Amino acid sequence: MKYVIAFGLAIMVVLASAAAYVYYGLTHRPDLSSFVALTAAPDINRNAPLRVTFLGVSTLLFDDGSTAILLDGFFTRPNSRQLFLEKISPDKTIIKNSLQRAGIDKLAAVIVNHSHYDHAMDAPEVAAQTGAVLVGSESTANVGRGWGLPEANIAARRPGDIMTFGRFTVTLLQSRHVPSPFTGGEIAAPLVPPVRANAYLEGTSFAVQIEHDGRRLLVNASAGFVPGALAGRRADVVFLGIGQLGKQSLSYMAEYWRELVTTSGARRVIPIHWDDFTAPIDQPLRPIPVLLDDMNASMKFLVAEGGKSGVEVKLPEAWTVFDPFYRLPASAR
Repeated sequence: MKYVIAFGLAIMVVLASAAAYVYYGLTHRPDLSSFVALTAAPDINRNAPLRVTFLGVSTLLFDDGSTAILLDGFFTRPNSRQLFLEKISPDKTIIKNSLQRAGIDKLAAVIVNHSHYDHAMDAPEVAAQTGAVLVGSESTANVGRGWGLPEANIAARRPGDIMTFGRFTVTLLQSRHVPSPFTGGEIAAPLVPPVRANAYLEGTSFAVQIEHDGRRLLVNASAGFVPGALAGRRADVVFLGIGQLGKQSLSYMAEYWRELVTTSGARRVIPIHWDDFTAPIDQPLRPIPVLLDDMNASMKFLVAEGGKSGVEVKLPEAWTVFDPFYRLPASAR
């Protein structure tokens, strides 16, 4: 009998320890103040040829004063309870208020990196409110169709496709989601919300190359890659997705850096997709909890690699307009 009691007590200790571990992992996160020295310098020149605004996750506004394009456009940000227990849908009011705060009234395009809800869910409504064309994979097109976006405002594209919007030339390149249980799958029919979050399957993942007046940027929203897919592609600045990168091996991180940063010849890396996207966009951004990611490990790796190769690493602040080429290092070593 005493062995049964001892075994039961041992099980209780294990369960309590596991619960404590999970609770700690979901309620603790890195302190952003430790990265303050890496904060991107604000745009001190309002007449800069190109201005960028980071709006959380991988939502990025590119604006040259005549034409504006937006990547992803995710603002609704359902909380954890909604994600696990309910169906989700774009919140038109949150989207409208977020667009107004960012100074967005008209867009030429909303370009979706892949079709998970934190990239594609709001994009059709953003397109509807701004008159933009929704650009993405066939899965993203089906998100737009399910929301009732007119077919004339949907552009289903494949890797290698090139589009022009004003002085912007946009090239979609093959990429991949960071390894996770949610990687893969296609949205094969119009997706009509509200739906469960896992209904937003990845579809095709793109890395997006943006050229503007001879200068080039690259956006890779998720910390995944296709080996060799960016061979011959150049970029001055890379917006580098780092969500869950800190949970990968050092060898994976090194290969990711080589494929995205070394291959492109970038001189500046701006990490994106590091914030907890279950928190409202009108509150200060905070990192993903340590149970799900390790931003400290990601940033430590990026800064070390940048130091070795002469690549500057700058962390963006939400809602702050900046010039991505401001005081760009002359060249990587």
